[in-house]
Formats: sequence, C-alpha cells, structure tokens
Amino acid sequence: MSAGPRVLILGAGGQLGRELRRSFTGFGSVIAADRSVVDLADGPRLREFVRDVQPAVILNAAAYTAVDRAESEPERARAINADCPEILAQEALALDALLVHYSTDYVFDGSKSGAWTEEDATNPLSVYGSSKLAGEHAIREVGGRYLIFRTSWVYGPRGNNFLFTMLRLAQQRDKLSIVNDQVGAPTTSMELADATRTIVDGIFADAFGEAKDWAGIYHMTCAGSTSWFGFAEAIFAHVAQLGVKPPELAPIPTEAYPTPARRPRNSVLSNEKLHARFGVQLVTWQAALDAVCKQIEISRATATGARQA
Repeated sequence: MSAGPRVLILGAGGQLGRELRRSFTGFGSVIAADRSVVDLADGPRLREFVRDVQPAVILNAAAYTAVDRAESEPERARAINADCPEILAQEALALDALLVHYSTDYVFDGSKSGAWTEEDATNPLSVYGSSKLAGEHAIREVGGRYLIFRTSWVYGPRGNNFLFTMLRLAQQRDKLSIVNDQVGAPTTSMELADATRTIVDGIFADAFGEAKDWAGIYHMTCAGSTSWFGFAEAIFAHVAQLGVKPPELAPIPTEAYPTPARRPRNSVLSNEKLHARFGVQLVTWQAALDAVCKQIEISRATATGARQA
C-alpha cells in the first residue's frame, strides 16, 4: 500500500465504485470493499468493519438501486440506503473522517419545470427515493465532515446500466420503444469519480476552508439534459464504433411503459452550487457519452487482443 490517507471505498464492485478505485489511485492507501467483504444491511458488522479499517476518507458508492424491486423490499432498501449511511456518518464523526455519500434525483417528485436546486422541497415518489432521502437526513443529523452528492441517470463503461441495456436489446430486436417524457442528465461514473477526487484533493489541501464552510448536499451531474429517448438516439449514433446495428426507435409516454415504482418526469439538477463552492463542473452529457464509448471500444479491443495472443 502507498503512504497517505487511508481511503475506504464501499460498493467497490459497482460501476461507480470501480471508477473511484481508478480515480483515487495514488491518493493514499485504498481499501476496496464490496458485498463479499461486508453486508451493508448488517449494521453491527458494518460498524465493526469501519472501526477496524480506521479510514480518513469513506467513499460510499454502495446503494440498493433496484428501484422497482424496492417497492416489495422496503426494509432491505432502507437498511442499505438509510441505516447504512447513518452508521457511516456516526463512525466518520468519531474518526474525524471525511464521508462522501451519493444520493439521487429520485428524492424529488419531478413536478418542477426548471432544474432542481439543493434548496427545493423533496417529495420522493417511490420506496427507493424515500430510502435515499432518509439516508441524506441521517447524515445531516449526525453532521461532521460530510459531502452528499445527488446525481442522476448514472452509467459507465462497466456494470448494468441503460447504455448496455440498449446495446443488448439492439442485438435482439429491430425496434425499441423508449420513454420520451422523462428528462434528466445522463451522468457517467467516470465523471463522478474524477470530480469527487478533485474535491477531496482540495479538502485535504485546505483549499475550501473548514468543514462548516463546505459540508452539505450538492448536485453533481453532467451538463445539459435529454429524455431517455434522446439518450438512446445518442447511444445508437455511436454504434458503428461499438459494432451494433442500430434499431428503429419509437418514442412513447411514461404511461405506455408502467413500472412498479413511479419515476420523476423532470430529473434535471442544477449544478450551480457545486461549481460556486468547489469550482467543479462536469462535462456535457454528450461529451461524457463519447468518452464512455471510447473506453468500451478500448476495453473490447484489449480483450480481443488478449484472446488472440
């Protein structure tokens, strides 16, 4: 292990956790923990684990993200999305450690016509959104050195996400129907991880003052917005480099694709507070998509080369 602050990454096997592992290389000693190491629904074990590690930074990229299944598993969703963050906040406070936690646009009901700010009233429509909001409240109640980053429509070059779902379905069907009346900002795990690293670097360099000056909730998404239909169109504009035949796309309203959990119609988050406080601004969602597709292309070429070697 390298010298420097000890960083604990929870959810290290997920799409954001993997990018955090990449981005925090060289920052200090990184301890990457996934569900095989500690079950986040097991509160006593989680508390014991954090005390054993004694981190200076906790990056909580773990969450119960099965939005529809959460409607039938509310207790597990709350254990991971609400109880776990509370425990992490308590242990971080005891260690004087920095806690970075990721939340979601689903804390809002989507009824606003413009971009949501951190000061807007929350009103989640689903068990998932309610459990994530409860996690935010728990962290704020404990206090200390913490950052809560609300984000939206997260995807990346690895993991289960909308991008890979589109690529898989394109190989199975000639026509896809995509919801066109929900809008948000597709945000990559790569951009989230790198922005987090920049901010954490600044905190450890005392660039932002004391914790009372920066601790709180911030929105962190790629710039711009689109619908799920528009996102799908942009994905298939890249299919030549990804080796997938583009299907015919048909826009449909939310009502034509019913799900157990209700989604907010407007998930666009304002990033003005993030930029004003930390000087950080994520790239446009289109530029981020370009970067992810290039990374996928590189990964596939590398894997093909390795098999042929």
